[in-house]
Amino acid sequence: MAGFNSNNPVEILIGGPGGWAVKTTNDAGRKFAPVLFSLAKALKIRHCAPATSLKTLRKYLVGQVFVTLLLTVAVFTAVLLIGNALREILTLLASAHVSPLILVKAVLYLIPFVWVFALPMGMLTATLLVFGRFSADQELTAARASGVSLLSLVMPVLLLSLFCCTLAAWFNMDIGPRCRVKYLGLIQDVKKEIVNNALPAGRVITDFPGYIFYVEKNDGGKLKNVNIYRLADKTNVDTTLHAPSGRLNPDRANDQLILDLVDAHSVSTGARGDVIQYFPTLTLNLSMSGTTNRVSEPGINDMTFLQLRQKLHLLENLRVPLGTNSPDALQAQLKALRLGKADFTEPVRVAMNRQVAFSFACFGFTLVGIPLGIRVHRRETNIGIAIALGLVLVYYAFIMLGQSLAARPEFCPHLILWIPNFIFQAVGAVLLWRANRGI
Repeated sequence: MAGFNSNNPVEILIGGPGGWAVKTTNDAGRKFAPVLFSLAKALKIRHCAPATSLKTLRKYLVGQVFVTLLLTVAVFTAVLLIGNALREILTLLASAHVSPLILVKAVLYLIPFVWVFALPMGMLTATLLVFGRFSADQELTAARASGVSLLSLVMPVLLLSLFCCTLAAWFNMDIGPRCRVKYLGLIQDVKKEIVNNALPAGRVITDFPGYIFYVEKNDGGKLKNVNIYRLADKTNVDTTLHAPSGRLNPDRANDQLILDLVDAHSVSTGARGDVIQYFPTLTLNLSMSGTTNRVSEPGINDMTFLQLRQKLHLLENLRVPLGTNSPDALQAQLKALRLGKADFTEPVRVAMNRQVAFSFACFGFTLVGIPLGIRVHRRETNIGIAIALGLVLVYYAFIMLGQSLAARPEFCPHLILWIPNFIFQAVGAVLLWRANRGI
């Protein structure tokens, strides 16, 4: 669609293939307008109806937003995968003989969970970029000059954002938590595989709390040059143990590793000085429960919406026996019990409201992104991404505030999670109304 020059007496607006309109700006233009219509009739140029022009513009905008949305979601997904959760699985892959297939499975499990965050960010960025270019290229000005309002143009984009809200709700409330639990289970399986592979040789093993292991060679459980460091805290070593040879025997029935060392020497550091000991044979029993046991119930932040509802129902229906018959004491116990239940249930309410409230982020981001993109009037990608990241930080600040107050029910943190939706939707509606009026 071509724009026009306000200095020309006649402005020709092209609305699509074979479609056109004529707008005059002064008396001279009005004299030329009949000539143009006659010329168009002679050349058999078809006049484009307003409805057809509007339909063409809507298809153009929705197509641009959709394609940009796919690209931005792909970029944010890759960034979140590499910069966040994949570091854990990549560390395991680098520290042990683990099949690269594990990495593929981890990525597949993480993608739906990452889309919970990437989809709203992508929608905001897409609207900022598309409408920034639309305004910078004077296409919006041409559309307004042909009698097409901004609200009529953006209605399909708003409907697309509501569809994204539905998709985000599905990811937030069901698919994302399920995939997150599967990913955590995969991490535990990888750690268990590392342990069952009998302490891989040539690598530092820190999977046992309080110990660091290093084995120079491991031939089917036959160990050579075993070094064990016992930690007094997270950084200080109080005992160093070295054995030229040893044997590793996994006891999977008792979830233990039995480490038999031969000719072991130990050096312990204490208040009375260093203590050196020699052991012809030394047996260590290492528990695998601290690193490989899997929790049967996922954490609150990893539960689906239905699981959270069941958890909330269970906590609300707790029956605690009261140990007094005094009316005053009974009332005090009942009050304490209600406060205690609030403390127990509030984290669950926060998690439930976070899933639902965050599902509406796409709509609020779209309402804000459209008028901001028009006001910025820039087609540069970096400007749009910078604005999007700033708005996302503002939105997530309220989410983090609500989650941090989950243990303080008196502040109603589950309601705080809805504040950014109300702010973004209200501000976006006002800005869109002003942009529609050209203010």
